[in-house]
Amino acid sequence: MNKIISKEHFSEKVFKLVIEAPLIAKSRKAGHFVIVRVGEKGERMPLTIAEADPVKGTITLVVQEVGLSSTRLCELNEGDYITDVVGPLGKATHIENFGTVVCAGGGVGVAPMLPIVQALKAAGNRVITVLAGRSKELIILEKEMRESSDEVIIMTDDGSYGKKGLVTEGIEEVIKREKVDKCFAIGPAIMMKFVCLLTKKYEIPTDVSLNTIMVDGTGMCGACRITVGGKTKFVCVDGPEFDGHQVDFDEMLKRMGAFKDIEREEIHKLDPVKPDTCEAVKAADDRNATWRADLRKAMKPKERTAIPRVKMNELDPEYRSHSRKEEVNLGLNEEQALTEAKRCLDCANPSCMEGCPVGINIPGFIKNIERGEFLEAARVLKQTSALPAVCGRVCPQEKQCESKCIHLKMGHEAVAIGYLERFAADYERESGQISVPEIAEKNGVKVAVVGSGPAGLSFAGDMAKLGYEVTVFEALHEIGGVLKYGIPEFRLPNKIVDVEIENLSKMGVQFVKDCIIGKTISVDELEQEGYKGIFVASGAGLPNFMNIPGENSINIMSSNEYLTRVNLMDAASEDSDTPVTFGKRVAVIGGGNTAMDSVRTARRLGAEKAMIIYRRSEAEMPARLEEVKHAKEEGVEFLTLHNPIEYIADEKGRVKQVVLQKMELGEPDASGRRSPVPIPGAVETIDIDMAIVSVGVSPNPIVPHSIPGLELGRKGTIAVNENMQSSIPTIYAGGDIVRGGATVILAMGDGRRAAAAMDKQLRG
Repeated sequence: MNKIISKEHFSEKVFKLVIEAPLIAKSRKAGHFVIVRVGEKGERMPLTIAEADPVKGTITLVVQEVGLSSTRLCELNEGDYITDVVGPLGKATHIENFGTVVCAGGGVGVAPMLPIVQALKAAGNRVITVLAGRSKELIILEKEMRESSDEVIIMTDDGSYGKKGLVTEGIEEVIKREKVDKCFAIGPAIMMKFVCLLTKKYEIPTDVSLNTIMVDGTGMCGACRITVGGKTKFVCVDGPEFDGHQVDFDEMLKRMGAFKDIEREEIHKLDPVKPDTCEAVKAADDRNATWRADLRKAMKPKERTAIPRVKMNELDPEYRSHSRKEEVNLGLNEEQALTEAKRCLDCANPSCMEGCPVGINIPGFIKNIERGEFLEAARVLKQTSALPAVCGRVCPQEKQCESKCIHLKMGHEAVAIGYLERFAADYERESGQISVPEIAEKNGVKVAVVGSGPAGLSFAGDMAKLGYEVTVFEALHEIGGVLKYGIPEFRLPNKIVDVEIENLSKMGVQFVKDCIIGKTISVDELEQEGYKGIFVASGAGLPNFMNIPGENSINIMSSNEYLTRVNLMDAASEDSDTPVTFGKRVAVIGGGNTAMDSVRTARRLGAEKAMIIYRRSEAEMPARLEEVKHAKEEGVEFLTLHNPIEYIADEKGRVKQVVLQKMELGEPDASGRRSPVPIPGAVETIDIDMAIVSVGVSPNPIVPHSIPGLELGRKGTIAVNENMQSSIPTIYAGGDIVRGGATVILAMGDGRRAAAAMDKQLRG
């Protein structure tokens, strides 16, 4: 939490807040912004940094009461604390000696313009500043601007101060009397649009700073996307400053109004209201232990294989399709778990373990379930897995451990390893007797983890067991990464993730939230603070889009944005400040697990028609079979062999239709997968009011691009060797930042492999 050091009332609805944020103050540059959140149910809101004092460790924000979130912030007083402040974010302003520069600031846009004016003046420019507001009361920071400008021109709409007229009139006055080499404009979007129309006429290069709608601010959600020069850009990572002559302001203005109606309703919220640790360590888990041998003798292999595979208990499809937070899979009861465990043959060379990326002792924990030692089964799981309750729910066991089960070779269904893993982890949690893995004596060596997703948590757990002092740095305000923002609670409840994280805390792992490595703290600074090894697990949260006509229409968002709003920010709850669109006819583009999560979420938020649109056949869908099954049971429609080629919007810029190209499968590619090809002339148009694009993600560039000399792969991933070591010996990486997109369990496997390798390196 960040303390408000001082608060100044500029005008009726404009406030200046000086906030305690030493790390941000130290690393901030002109043009940078922060993401602010007020209250546990607050919305994430971008605000540009007006000033910073590295000595005092403070930053200055100038805030105007506009909607619910900004009003909540402005209601805080000196001495109060802001729940989250994360940054600095975005790219710094490019400063050089351009010559004569006009800096146009409108309203609260004057505040972020101040450090730019100061930097331009320091670089030797002649700086002419034009300040604009509706009236005298809305002109801010005049004194500070005069101190760093060669000339200040003030324009007011009503003529109450300075000259009467618009900001563009003040700029044109300068252009007509002398040569202007560069223009900067910050203010309302409509103001920046007209400034750019003016300067384009005079062929004056113009940079604008955009403040679009954001959710995470780190490039993960895609909410802030705009069109610049005909290409989609993300304001939070590619900006916030762009060539104003290339920005599609009309599209931007429409997108910024996407949640106005919801905001109007939400603002009424401001109206006055009338376990203990299990110490027991039991018998060895070795296969040759007496109890294991006795279990194998208790039943013949034929008797075990004759037992039918257990069926998962589930909520009724009709009921669950309207329940956002109740878990669909209910888990096994004790009787079911005991019976299913008997199916395991306890193979001498268990092939199932070959399919597990983290090397879980699968027969070891299953046989403990068979003998009724459920807590011991959980302990065995924790020897290798930091997140057993998570993996038991979301891992594609059918493609990994279960695909290697000996039962399949015998013509039977595989042992339900995932169900049993979940059972053991859930039993332990519900018993209150949560075990902590054995921890080696502390060695005093500090290691840092960048990102708290599955790869980072897995690495942290293994290094803590080995005696290292582990600190995990997370950019968001919650620990868990994709486990929290990406996976809905009907599939993975947050309380499950929280228990797993709490267990890591008991092991000594430290967690730091709201801290962006590469922005808030650099890798060099981590090394200066004594961290001897760094594991980068920052994920691949940059959403991909199809770049087809109309894709930036209102109510078209990435699955990352949609799921982050609903899962992390709990936007669908009445007491949440973050808005979300409740579509009635929702099209989800894609066929992976994230697409299934999105379409099933839309159904739960009231969609009357929720559709999966996928360009291949159902057989090629990468989503888990269970997720496809659940989606169908919940009323989701599947339009396979269809591919969007255009979106059509209404007069307000809101999507109303999608144009689909019908496809057929062509010849197999090198991998044997048949590629979809368009059927000539086969096109159809369907009515929608919302689209969610789920066509993959790219690596987030913030961390990799902040490390000089770090070798990257072709698609911006971090290049590593077989030990997950990067081109910089002290830096390891794993998960989606290396793979570009993978499963939870593969990411965890990367974390374990990196931990083993780093431990070996640090021990010499």
